[in-house]
Amino acid sequence: MARASLVAANWKMNGSRADNDRWLQEFGAAPARCATVVCPPSVYLAQVAQALADTGAQLGAQNVSERSAGAWTGEVSAEMLLDVGVGWVIVGHSERRAAFGETSEAVGAKAERALAVGLRPIVCVGETLEQREQGRTAEVIFAQLAAVLQRCPVQRLATGAIAYEPVWAIGTGRTATPEQAQQVHAAIRAQLAGHDADSAAGLRVLYGGSVKPSNARELFAQPDIDGGLIGGASLVAADFLAICAAAQR
Repeated sequence: MARASLVAANWKMNGSRADNDRWLQEFGAAPARCATVVCPPSVYLAQVAQALADTGAQLGAQNVSERSAGAWTGEVSAEMLLDVGVGWVIVGHSERRAAFGETSEAVGAKAERALAVGLRPIVCVGETLEQREQGRTAEVIFAQLAAVLQRCPVQRLATGAIAYEPVWAIGTGRTATPEQAQQVHAAIRAQLAGHDADSAAGLRVLYGGSVKPSNARELFAQPDIDGGLIGGASLVAADFLAICAAAQR
């Protein structure tokens, strides 16, 4: 099945109003034949939403609460994100799992909450260097996905995306080889196909681990890699555009 490529910019905790304006002016409009999502910090969502309105790019958030509303100081609900124009949301990024103690069960709850209001989740999974060296890559990723699938049938997840992000390749400059990445992407799709083959065939699986303009084309040429979740390289508009161009199909 042909899948349209998707490239998402994860700005993480970076940016300012002035820096964002410069980035957005350089970005201009989303490339053709590549779905593009920009995920700024939540305080800049309204600014970026306005700038993206006529570009063809979509707005994403970096996190969402699993709760709908109430006395949860500091949390941002899925309904609030939808209200300010967000269409996509990242859940389960390895930095959230490692630094903030998010469990796979919590990630599943967040994905479920996002889907309940019509947001499209980008569900992140990935192994540490120690887990890879122990030969546990598939075991770790399958367990992370299983917790999400308990709450979100693959038919519903197919409206969003899965992002494979080897923790050892995030912000380190190290990148899985295209062959290593393809092997894991194919395993993820096979696991999902065990639940629903048609949905798995159509669901986009992204790679997120030090993607750069210099390696994007080779990574995206792999049959089960459908684009990328881009961190550091997304902070430079020209680099992000080059990565998007490499993903066009």
